[in-house]
Amino acid sequence: MLKVILRFCNLVILTLLVLSFFSFSLAYLFPGDPLANLSGVRSGSREQLETLGQIYHLSNNFLIQYWYYLGELFSGNWGVSFSSGLPLATEIARTLPASIELSTYALIISMIIGLPLGFLAGSRHHKTTDYALLSISVLGYSIPVFWLAMLMIVGFSLQLGWFPLSGRLSLLYEVPKISGFILLDIWWSDLDNKSEVFTDAFRHLILPTLSIAAFTTTVILRITRRSVIETMNSDYIQAAQARGLTPSQILYRHGIKNAIMPILPILAMQFTTLLTNAMIVEVIFSWPGIGNWLIQAIYQRDYPAIRVGMLAVSTLVVSFTMTIDMLIRLVDPKKSKVARVAI
Repeated sequence: MLKVILRFCNLVILTLLVLSFFSFSLAYLFPGDPLANLSGVRSGSREQLETLGQIYHLSNNFLIQYWYYLGELFSGNWGVSFSSGLPLATEIARTLPASIELSTYALIISMIIGLPLGFLAGSRHHKTTDYALLSISVLGYSIPVFWLAMLMIVGFSLQLGWFPLSGRLSLLYEVPKISGFILLDIWWSDLDNKSEVFTDAFRHLILPTLSIAAFTTTVILRITRRSVIETMNSDYIQAAQARGLTPSQILYRHGIKNAIMPILPILAMQFTTLLTNAMIVEVIFSWPGIGNWLIQAIYQRDYPAIRVGMLAVSTLVVSFTMTIDMLIRLVDPKKSKVARVAI
């Protein structure tokens, strides 16, 4: 166990170092002068440019500059956004929870819908129900996330008027920030109209959550279906059939538990996919998450925000993925390499 933990820690550290080096190099890969990209000063006096060069250690070689960059990252001094003038650490802390919240709710919805439908399709293998659900899953898997989001806006917001068009909360309400997750903040707040604000925030969540949950729901459905089919064709299931158990008894007593255990790690891995799709949907729904914030930074050529935002997202994805993979190997060390690659 200790060897597995140490191996994964080394892998995570090495991966994050590579990501940080790439993030540091973006200042030189962006168009224009590296000093202007870092400081935002396009034209200044000679003394001002020399002072800025000393602050960013541009007189040193590339590796020395990277060493100082690492020191600034660990100290929490990630720079300042050109557009807002706020520290980037503050901006990341403000926008990242909104993206995580959206992804978490979408994962919950995907599991609630995808798991039962996957069990239904697997238990009715090669029947009409199975073919119908597979057709729906192929359709959901093929629809681009951004296109589905725009269809939902046109249908449910503009035509029917059932849900808000964009944003996280109506301008009429103001919720004190506690955790960064809007529903939790409303629940923990002392607002007089808490139920009304909660309903408004929930209505704002529905369309973006369903937009990014559709793709993952189809993935979970197909994974669950395959796991159920493999489980129902196993030797112990055939032995249960030989003992005279009915198909429903076999499914509830043996099938569900044995079919769901192999897919739980895969379900956890879907969070990273959801986070990526959430960053796309945020732009369409004007959701104040890190994806929308990064797009605005690109439009405004806010280079410090771009490189720190990309580093924050990639660090979250790598850390989460590596942690889940490590837990899988600790819980089931006999899992084959082929199975781990499939996950």
